[in-house]
Amino acid sequence: MVSDTIIDGVGLPARPPLAEHRLSTQEKGPSALRMTWTDEELVARSLAGDTSSFDELIQRWERPIYALAYRQIGREEDARDVCQETFLRAYRALIGFRGQAKFSSWLYRIALNLCRDWLRRERRTPVVQPPEHVDLLDLAASREPSESIEDRVARADLARAVERAMTLLSEEQRTAIILKEYHGLTFQEIADVVGCPLSTVKTRLYQGLTVLRRELGRTGVSAAVR
Repeated sequence: MVSDTIIDGVGLPARPPLAEHRLSTQEKGPSALRMTWTDEELVARSLAGDTSSFDELIQRWERPIYALAYRQIGREEDARDVCQETFLRAYRALIGFRGQAKFSSWLYRIALNLCRDWLRRERRTPVVQPPEHVDLLDLAASREPSESIEDRVARADLARAVERAMTLLSEEQRTAIILKEYHGLTFQEIADVVGCPLSTVKTRLYQGLTVLRRELGRTGVSAAVR
């Protein structure tokens, strides 16, 4: 993971043990209090010189940003590089964050632009890696020991079918679906990330899902897509 790197003197500390989070209100120190602050409060404190607040932002968002980069690029090492560069650029540009959109949307936008730059530079087709649980599908990935071998095989086949179908989408459709179904962003948050009208986001999602239904229908799993 990226949490052992250093950005301009700002450490990316490993997550503390769970026990350290179990503090009473009276026992809360600065680190525990930072966990209760909003992103915007942490940004303000970071701008005031509290680098530990930016560390908290990194701990809060490094996993989602890495996941976005990996789903866009499909290569772990390069996704880690994009994740690190995202926080580096965010740290350097923090003074320019105006709060017109959520901090997370601003961060996603930086990461997405870096992914696009990487794909253009490498001239590669994104390799979409479906997670084990995909909201896009009406099939929940069971982790129960009682899951049969047949069910596991079927789920793996479905994941591969989704991966293949996603490569047929346009970059805009694929990005909208990844942000909505994989990362749980709202339509408005997606519009803020990609910089387009809300209606355009909805159109891209509708068109992308239509393509997925058609392609997955050819594999006999069309009911898996809403």
